Amino acid sequence: MNSSVVDSADRQSTRARLEAMGRAARAAARAVARADTGTKNRALRAIAAHLDAQRAQIAEANGRDMQAGRDNGLDAALLDRLELTDARIDGMIDGLAQIAELPDPVGEIEDLKYRPSGIQVGKMRVPLGVVGIIYESRPNVTIDAASLCLKSGNATILRGGSEALHSNGAIAACIAAGLKEAGLPEEAVQVVDTTDREAVAAMIGMPEYVDVIVPRGGTGLIERVSRDARVPVIKHLHGVCHVYLDDRADRDKAFNIALNAKTHRYGVCNAMETLLVAEGIADEILPRLAAAYREKGVELRGCERTQKILSDCVAAGEDDWSEEYLAPVLSIRVLVDLDAAMDHIARYGSGHTESVVTEDYTRARRFLSEVDSSSVIVNASTRFADGAEYGLGAEIGISTDKIHARGPVGLEGLTSQKWIVLGDGHIRE
Repeated sequence: MNSSVVDSADRQSTRARLEAMGRAARAAARAVARADTGTKNRALRAIAAHLDAQRAQIAEANGRDMQAGRDNGLDAALLDRLELTDARIDGMIDGLAQIAELPDPVGEIEDLKYRPSGIQVGKMRVPLGVVGIIYESRPNVTIDAASLCLKSGNATILRGGSEALHSNGAIAACIAAGLKEAGLPEEAVQVVDTTDREAVAAMIGMPEYVDVIVPRGGTGLIERVSRDARVPVIKHLHGVCHVYLDDRADRDKAFNIALNAKTHRYGVCNAMETLLVAEGIADEILPRLAAAYREKGVELRGCERTQKILSDCVAAGEDDWSEEYLAPVLSIRVLVDLDAAMDHIARYGSGHTESVVTEDYTRARRFLSEVDSSSVIVNASTRFADGAEYGLGAEIGISTDKIHARGPVGLEGLTSQKWIVLGDGHIRE
């Protein structure tokens, strides 16, 4: 048989499977939307219990994925994202417990006011419906996404990367068991079990079944989803995060924040990629920081002024200022002052997260008000730009869009609002 005919048949088969999942998710979404808070919390706690009980099976499945990843030449950053250590399984379990403790946003009524006609008008928070999530490498996203969608009253279809197929399958079994135990439809959380890339095309092209798509992964994936989706998308494309060390910064705070923001973890979107330093502090702080970065194996790329201070720093090219390395590489630029730093961020930043280190209250306030990113931080590491750290329990992703949701997207970001009107026989005159 002609290979193109076989490929066409495979694509049709995958699309048919995704459409069936979409129909099931749409039906399950109605059941989850009307579930009370207690039922949803029982499901979350049951899923946590099954994760704990199935640690060995999850570890075995993840081990198969890790070995395949090494055999296929995955880089260190991707392998780090893929690995499920015992501590990371603990983190998933803790995340479920935290989300169960969070207030349920569904049904909240805001701004209920009487109108001159006598009616009351307000807004009620409601689920989005069916959330499709497409992600790469990180199997813990399966739990984060499932738990947030469930607590916010949504059904979800999850399409993880092929490199995490076995890990996601083991986690999916725990989710299904927990949903069943709580009396909710197992179709409320469905994990796509095929590596066929046609599954992505199907998901982003089913507006009749999927209400919103959240892509989490590399630039190629997010660009493709943003370009081709027929479904609204919540996304961020790049995480080019900056820390600016002001000349009125506390030196120890500056050192600790700049070190942590880069080296706490490399392959994450809230890691610092460019360090901006005021010229009044550069000669003092940069040699100390460079020694610490050198100990951790971080490659430094700098502007001309930085190279004069640090003899082993290589020249930064124009592309470095807008690069998301996700690796132990850091670009450094010495600038005149706060205005120059904010100009640099406006030109090269991706709208994700920026931090200023300063003891000057006025400068801190200016940075907060003038820097246009989804998270703006004073005297703390960019690594805090995270749903769990913000009290959201977990996050479905980071949004650098300005409509609907911005920054870490938690429970409230997975809901919308509808107008409600309360009357007592009122008619319009």
